[in-house]
Amino acid sequence: MESSGVAVATVFRSRTSGWFTGIALLVAIGGIVSIAATDGPSGLPAAWPFVAVAFAGWWLFWYPSVVFAADAVTLRNPLATVQVPWAALIDVDTKYALKLVTPTGSFTAWAAPAPGVWGTHAGKVEHLTNLPATSYGPGGSVRPGDLKNTDSGYAAYVVRSRWQDLVETGAIDVDHPDHARRSWNWPAIAVLLLVIGGIAATTLGGPSL
Repeated sequence: MESSGVAVATVFRSRTSGWFTGIALLVAIGGIVSIAATDGPSGLPAAWPFVAVAFAGWWLFWYPSVVFAADAVTLRNPLATVQVPWAALIDVDTKYALKLVTPTGSFTAWAAPAPGVWGTHAGKVEHLTNLPATSYGPGGSVRPGDLKNTDSGYAAYVVRSRWQDLVETGAIDVDHPDHARRSWNWPAIAVLLLVIGGIAATTLGGPSL
């Protein structure tokens, strides 16, 4: 998992995001270079599928993130971005992925999936101790998705810790929750449509790169 400070915000990405993005870019660059070397500029229309691979790598693995800021948690998912003010948060769940529950609905983070079998077995004692109080279930149980060594668990740990501090200091009014705000990622969707159109046009023998 990756976490990097940006001014007053912290950007979190899945630990595998860099690997998958890098692999996609290498495949795309290798394919385009091979086509250019073999067929020259006239062969570039056939490169659209490799452009699609590069875009998919960025869109599905690198762009998705969870941004922790002073005023809100922002979930950057492929299709939409959701801003959840701290005052809008009423619960945090990690059954399948980090999920923020608000009065207007629940929103899941693409960048913070719950662990599989390997991630669960890799958990250690330090990964399930000293967690925020809301992380524990009946009898002090901890869900696999809450382990701090996992993507969902680390993101949930940061959210719950900050949220708990704000509640305990009275910085947010839990009796008058705020509302989450969702916006569609139209630029990325437009690029997706462009790439699909390029592949379709090339396949049908129409306009190309």
